[in-house]
Amino acid sequence: MIEKIRNIFAIPELRRKILFTLGILVVVRIGAQVPIPGIDTEALRETMDSLSNTFFGLYNMFTGGAFGQAAVFGLGIMPYISVSIIVQILQTTLPYFQRLAREGESGRAKITQITRYGTVILSLVQSIGIAFLLETLTTPEGIPVVLEKGWMFRFTAVVSITTGTMLLLWLGEKITEHGIGNGISLIIMVGILAGFPNVVVAQIVKFETGQTNILFELALAILFFFLVMLIVLIQQGIRKVPIQYARRVIGRKVYGGQSTYLPLKINTAGVIPIIFAQSILLIPGTIATFVGQEAVQSGFMSWFAMDHWFSNLCFALLIVFFTYFYTALQFDPNQVSSTLKQQGGFIPGVKPGRKTANFIENILTRVTLPGACFLGFIALMPYFLQQLVGLDYNYASFFGGTSLLIIVGVGLDTLNQIETHLLSRHYDGFLAKGKMRGRR
Repeated sequence: MIEKIRNIFAIPELRRKILFTLGILVVVRIGAQVPIPGIDTEALRETMDSLSNTFFGLYNMFTGGAFGQAAVFGLGIMPYISVSIIVQILQTTLPYFQRLAREGESGRAKITQITRYGTVILSLVQSIGIAFLLETLTTPEGIPVVLEKGWMFRFTAVVSITTGTMLLLWLGEKITEHGIGNGISLIIMVGILAGFPNVVVAQIVKFETGQTNILFELALAILFFFLVMLIVLIQQGIRKVPIQYARRVIGRKVYGGQSTYLPLKINTAGVIPIIFAQSILLIPGTIATFVGQEAVQSGFMSWFAMDHWFSNLCFALLIVFFTYFYTALQFDPNQVSSTLKQQGGFIPGVKPGRKTANFIENILTRVTLPGACFLGFIALMPYFLQQLVGLDYNYASFFGGTSLLIIVGVGLDTLNQIETHLLSRHYDGFLAKGKMRGRR
């Protein structure tokens, strides 16, 4: 492993990409610690502790603690994710967006522009809600979070948070363009990992005070290992559909005739369904910000708390739905069938054309089902650990649910990109077995 890490930094282009990505992520974490002007940070921290079990606690986890500190990156990247969901749904319903999707590069550029404008609008609306919410927050002792309430504070908060969200989006795009991995996903992953040290310290304190024991912690470590192993298995699992190419004889040469396969991933959508589902689940919180602290702690809004069965059930069902939805957007069986027919390929025993498309679609539907159900089950794991074992949600979330799925999924995608760079330059990858061997 040490040799493979040395190989990574031996390639100038790959080393530059990794260092650029790390530098941007450091900037992201700095922005998550800078609060907007006019905030009593101690009062805010005390107030957010009382709201940790609501959907604001979940939002705070996604932003790496930036929301809980009312930082300039307080909204995180979630407004962009929410608008992306809406735009992708419109691509399947409205003729205008369907036409843009078929126009190739120019159409994608127009869709990207519309998504960015939508992100500005949604960030503006959410930041206004946050400004009004902050003015209503008080500590149990009655100390207000905002030092001087009024339109000046609201204007400053809205401009700071909206600008911070767009800066975060720009940084994520720069990582995707010049760095390694998907920038948006990496920003979310780093935000989640930022809370891990605090969770570990809290668990160590519980161990020292006798609230837990070594056997219990060992059992959790074993559970964590098997969950990670199963997630990797699902994320990397594929169904191989055999493909045969027709043999053509031109003169004395024979072209084609080889056999290959079409890889259908169990989870084609990756971690996108998890992020999409989380964005939908945070809509009630966005609405509640305009009402105030009392609405956040009301009976109806408590249904969307992280430890409520209704919230977790909706989360699991949304993950299953978005897994199928995003798979349908990313993989078109009709296009694959048409490409195979043009290249002289066919599936043995299946007629080319519509029959092949239906055959691939049926296999993809069946293959996606266990992957989607497994992701939904993992999403419910923190709730099970809370109810059956009594773990704190912040600790339980790292043994399943959104945190573990995103960390493992984004980590695998990033490692695959690094692996591609290594193999293209004749170095051993992380999975040397079955791969190209490095030159000695």
